[in-house]
Amino acid sequence: MSRSESPEAGTTAGAVRGRREGGLDVFRGIPYARPPLGEARFAAPRPAERWAGVREAAAFGPPVPQEALGPDPAAVPPWSLPTGDDWLTVNVWTPEADAAAGRPVMVWIYGGAYKLGSSDDPTYDGARLARDGGLVVVTLNYRVGIEGFLHIEGAPANRGLLDQVAALEWVRDNITAFGGDPGQVTVFGESAGAGSVAALLAMPRARGLFRRAIAQSVPGTYFSDALARDIGEAVAGELGLRATVADLAGVDPRKLPEAGAALSGRMREFLPRWGSAALTATPYSPVVDGDVLPVMPWRALTDGAARDVELIVGHNRDEYRLFLMMGGLLGKVDERMASGALAAFGPGPDAERAYRTAFPDASAEHLFELVQSDWLFRMPSLHLADAQTAGGGRAYLYELTWSAPLHGGALGACHGLDVPLVFGPQGGGLGSMLIGPEPTPDIERLSAHVRSAWTAFAATGDPGWPAYDSEARLVRLLDTEPTVTTYPEEASRRLWERHVFEALPLLAG
Repeated sequence: MSRSESPEAGTTAGAVRGRREGGLDVFRGIPYARPPLGEARFAAPRPAERWAGVREAAAFGPPVPQEALGPDPAAVPPWSLPTGDDWLTVNVWTPEADAAAGRPVMVWIYGGAYKLGSSDDPTYDGARLARDGGLVVVTLNYRVGIEGFLHIEGAPANRGLLDQVAALEWVRDNITAFGGDPGQVTVFGESAGAGSVAALLAMPRARGLFRRAIAQSVPGTYFSDALARDIGEAVAGELGLRATVADLAGVDPRKLPEAGAALSGRMREFLPRWGSAALTATPYSPVVDGDVLPVMPWRALTDGAARDVELIVGHNRDEYRLFLMMGGLLGKVDERMASGALAAFGPGPDAERAYRTAFPDASAEHLFELVQSDWLFRMPSLHLADAQTAGGGRAYLYELTWSAPLHGGALGACHGLDVPLVFGPQGGGLGSMLIGPEPTPDIERLSAHVRSAWTAFAATGDPGWPAYDSEARLVRLLDTEPTVTTYPEEASRRLWERHVFEALPLLAG
């Protein structure tokens, strides 16, 4: 019996009609919340309004208005041009939209420094994961930048995280109709998406909405309430406004990103007030506000907040190399720059001496890159595994050591390289920028291994390598020949072992 080329499924807001593509039922652009405009501007997400009849679900919903990708204002990716106001939507790939199927579900949260990203990036196409793993894949849009993460008086903090919770609630309430099991949900994300996953693990509002989690390259940057308030005032000040709902709600959402972009270009001016936060590429991060996000994820996990959630967490070996290339710094870092980075980002007041002692043969460029890889992604990811096990939960640790083939291998195992491996190399999008348009057989084999591990974990809680513990410290190295070994970044681990990741403070008013 042939499957319908126009499959339908029922949701709590009404019926939707998708498309049969490559052996899967695919639904795109299903609203999980109302457009956050008008009276709902900067508010927590509200349930989607019901519709009559059958809604077509063939096209992605529009992305949240956001900054351009890079310094050129015209460099917004073509798949992310604004096309409407229905920003808060989900997309579903399923082998069969059949309520009796009961398949595991994977829910993807994209990265992008909390200021960029949308689920219509071709890199995030869920078809290969769904097809190879025999499971349901869901991707979603959430508010980024000013709309989602700026501290605004009169608005809830962490609106982007609240959007993610609303999408997970949609999955809980609706995924059965698409062949998914709401009791077998794995949330996974990379970079800011992994920071979001870490936050969700710590958030009471998200408890019970997922059973497993995968956090790929967790950034350690979360803001204190005081810092977030000060940054909010600075961003709004770019428009001559206050950081209040009354002032900002009247500004066209497509004009607001310009203010954030203007501030991003001169954040170093705020170094005496914002410290290391002023040296990052974004004025946005989740806020430890005591309500939506009560405490830092590492503390919450150590206290057992996620002991019932199985976790994969890991990082790439050469995380910061991507940003060196994007900033035109490859081959240009001198000793002065290395000393500045070691002092700004290293753990403790004697960080420069400690790093130079631990890595006596490292070049200035390698030290510059290494301390920022450690501070921003590698040590936060490792410490999250430690926190999960300390709190009585189970964690599996990995490190990607395979080098990107482009630019003569200069990118190494850089930030973001894991994403096209997880979804499968496919044409277009951010993935092609890292691995090229034509994947080699080695790339395909490694990607198949990673997809198999991720989908096996989503189905069973076991990715195929031993669980992490603070004594053996076993880790899966993801390379053309994957292996299991003790954690390979031991020198960095020892430098950071007593460091506690706290919310970044406001240094001076």
